[in-house]
Amino acid sequence: MQILLAIHILSAVVFAGNIITSAFWKVRADRSGSTEAMANASRSLLMADMVFTGPGLVGLLVTGIWMVQLTGWERFQEPWLSISLVLLVLTAIIWAGGLLPLEFRMVRLARLQSNNITSDPAYRRSSKIWSMMGGVATLIPLIILFLMVLKPGE
Repeated sequence: MQILLAIHILSAVVFAGNIITSAFWKVRADRSGSTEAMANASRSLLMADMVFTGPGLVGLLVTGIWMVQLTGWERFQEPWLSISLVLLVLTAIIWAGGLLPLEFRMVRLARLQSNNITSDPAYRRSSKIWSMMGGVATLIPLIILFLMVLKPGE
């Protein structure tokens, strides 16, 4: 059980660390106005999501459900745990259904508009939607983190 908990915590660190730092570098690149920086940030963002965000999310889901299975399914009756699971699944949906497709689109647009993506309305629109969805997808795991640590009602 301790090894599962350690993997769960490591998954949370990798997942949360990547979503926060990715947003930081993406915003910095967009604000720079540099076409090269924006294109590089978009490519790096997509790669980091594949290497860190996805595996971190899978690690959280697998180890979390496994630990609940070992301690008893009735644990899901505890509001902090059931709410956390629902919020994590919501985060996964936002990431896989919204953020990843936008990242693929921004990479494609950066490749097509290699000279000036800063003035490309499709890139700017995708980036703006990514920022809004990304903000929500970053806030939700922070709420989950507080629920996991504080375990209100327990």
